[in-house]
Amino acid sequence: MKKCILLALVALIGVSCNEKVKEESAEPEANTTAMEKEVNMEESGWITLFDGTNFDSWRGYLAEGMYDNWTVEDGAMAFTPDEDGGKNIITKEKFTNFVLSLEWKISEGGNSGIFWSVYEDEKYPEAYETGPEIQVLDNMKHPDAKVGDGLHTAGALYDMIKPSEDVTKPAGEWNLCVIEINHKTNMGKVTLNGTEIVSFPVHGEEWDNMVANSKFADWEGFGKYQTGHIGLQDHDDKVWYRNIKIKKLD
Repeated sequence: MKKCILLALVALIGVSCNEKVKEESAEPEANTTAMEKEVNMEESGWITLFDGTNFDSWRGYLAEGMYDNWTVEDGAMAFTPDEDGGKNIITKEKFTNFVLSLEWKISEGGNSGIFWSVYEDEKYPEAYETGPEIQVLDNMKHPDAKVGDGLHTAGALYDMIKPSEDVTKPAGEWNLCVIEINHKTNMGKVTLNGTEIVSFPVHGEEWDNMVANSKFADWEGFGKYQTGHIGLQDHDDKVWYRNIKIKKLD
């Protein structure tokens, strides 16, 4: 009987040791998985533009550094307006053909926008004077949603192409926006929260006709540049962006 009890104790100790070894090895295995995911992202061609910790890939439009109005809050870049306005920001790098993925969250009654092909020059005081815009908006409470037959609603190619449907989430909730601009195929499109809502040509006669029929018809530099900066707008309202990444299609 004593011999049986002793053998049972030895077996129990062995099982306990094996479980401890598994627990100790679990953390390194998890870390390896996280590192593998990062490597996979790089190998797939995605470039991180904002990882929730710093503004290394950004600066103010017509400025050497970032405007103080843009801060990091809980892993997101947050914009807090002031009385002066004009605190738009742009990527340090320029892009031509790309897929841009980001999440945005707008304040109640708020307005902002995502630009591309921004041409930086002092004769253009605002980034929107050259860069076309994908609208960021509280569709429920901002007056822009009620004008222009949908051309100013969230996800629209601002003042040119309205979304096929409204799939935006309410103010204060995150929206996943994916913008593809491809001059090789002459196609642009916007996917919001998993639904493609806008498609459009990005150059040529059709593009020129869209501009001619918009508020930008007489703007000297609007939509004229195929290569330029990605921009985020100061529209005098609180707005947040996070998980910003881009994949070049060149």
